[in-house]
This record gives sequence, C-alpha cells and structure tokens, in this order.
Amino acid sequence: MPTQVIVLNGGSSSGKSGIIRCLQAILPDPWLATGVDRLIEAMPATRRSPESIELAADGTVIVGPEFDRLQEAWMAGVAATAGAGARVIIDDVFLGGAGSQQRWRAVLDGLDVRWVGVRCDAEVAAGREIARGDRIRGMAVAQADMVHRGVVYDLEVDTTHTESIRCAHMIVARL
Repeated sequence: MPTQVIVLNGGSSSGKSGIIRCLQAILPDPWLATGVDRLIEAMPATRRSPESIELAADGTVIVGPEFDRLQEAWMAGVAATAGAGARVIIDDVFLGGAGSQQRWRAVLDGLDVRWVGVRCDAEVAAGREIARGDRIRGMAVAQADMVHRGVVYDLEVDTTHTESIRCAHMIVARL
C-alpha cells in the first residue's frame, strides 16, 4: 500500500510549511496539505479563550478542553479524507509530545503513515519567527525541543542548515 499520510511535527518556525510546499511540488500525485494552524484559523476569534486555546505573551500555547474537542473532530475528518483516497500531508505541533502522536496514531489506524520530525536550532527558528512577523515571540524557542519528546519518527530532517527542497527530497526517498 502506498503512503497515504505524511505527518510533519516540529516547533513553530521550524520549516514545516516550506517543506510541505516543496513536497507538493515534487510528488508525482496531488497531496492535500492541512495543519493545526488552519484549524485555529477556522475557529471564530471569539472562541479563542482559555476554554479553547490561548497564546500567552511569552509564546506559550495553552490548550483547553473546547479546543481538544474541536481538534479531535478535525483529526477524524483528516483521517476520513485520507481513508477516502486523498493523500494528505499534516503540519502539526505536538505540544503534548508522545501523547499528541498517540492521538494521531489512533485516528490514522489502518492507513500507511510516515512520521517526520522537523527540527531546527531554537535560535535559528527564533530568527525566522521574528522575520515572519505573524507569531508571538518565544513560541519557536519554547517548542523547539518540547514537541519531539517521546515521539517516534520514520525520518527526521533538520532545517537549521538544510533547505526545504532538500528535506522534501529526503522525505520522498523514504516513501
């Protein structure tokens, strides 16, 4: 069975989005891209609260029970899309480390999945965070190592000194 899902996990500004754009450009078949940022953007701004999700001034992300419920439904939808025949690339930030991966493993059960860790030196990611201008300062440093704790990957890439296209080629070689 060919790979149906690629899950990229990495901290904020680690380079996941760039890798996904490159993957979509070089893979022979169309792949849909989705990610936790799109889930957050889909939520009404009025629902971004301590009950849902809160982005603290220091870059800490606090997830509440309402967000957990919405995320579980979204994850099931992504899995159903892949199960219906679409190939999907997921961009996520495993704030819960291994626990976050376990939730994905449960909904993706029965699908051929490749797990990819996207690492980047915290200081380099912090520089990207500043250049982006759309992230709260501190997220990149806070998440750089935390999101990988206890997570098991098929492949890890490091964008500190490696361009997105090279990382994408490394991933394709492992499909």
